[in-house]
Amino acid sequence: MSDYDDVWLVVPAYNEGPVIADVIEAARKTFPNIVVVDDGSTDNSVASIMETGAHLVQHPVNLGQGAALQTGMNYALKQPGSKYFATFDADGQHQTHDVEHMVSLLRTGDVDVVLGSRFIEQTGQVPWIKRVVLRTAATVSPTARKLNLTDSHNGLRVINRAAAEKLRITMNGMAHASEIVAFLAASDLRVTEVPVDILYTEYSRSKGQSLINGVNILFDISLRERGGK
Repeated sequence: MSDYDDVWLVVPAYNEGPVIADVIEAARKTFPNIVVVDDGSTDNSVASIMETGAHLVQHPVNLGQGAALQTGMNYALKQPGSKYFATFDADGQHQTHDVEHMVSLLRTGDVDVVLGSRFIEQTGQVPWIKRVVLRTAATVSPTARKLNLTDSHNGLRVINRAAAEKLRITMNGMAHASEIVAFLAASDLRVTEVPVDILYTEYSRSKGQSLINGVNILFDISLRERGGK
């Protein structure tokens, strides 16, 4: 038995063959329940995931990270005893000690959602161009401002069952992060933000979003928010 038998890590993965096995095996030392959603990978990701003991769900074609997260959340919600759900990157950026802390906050019953932030306690790890894009995204988004968020596109989140059952991600691409923030701002869920450590390796930097992708996210969510008025 583990202290975290009621916690499920939801890991979207697309062509993460070089690192996915190491990431999952390291996470399973603390969190026994992990579902990896392979989002139509064309490399050896599936074979690597199958060696880890994690649960594997596959999309036959690439649908985008938002769709993979929703698939994984649906799967985890169906598992007996599941109470807390963490969205966790497949490229090694997220740290399990942060998830442990975030789960501990949920267990108090004072909050429903804990979001990670790279900017509450800045360590200098975040590449400057990414910092500019991410801080701009948080500043210009009305929903992020409503929640007083400093990092609206951090992929490390931990939510309780009440929040997970209400969440419906419809934006399949990277703009799903803004959609999640918009959902939280419109809900009565209790949300808090905590500092987290993001590990930027050579590999994760090569997989990261470019400036133009960041601009696309701002454009997509702007259209969405205008349409919702």
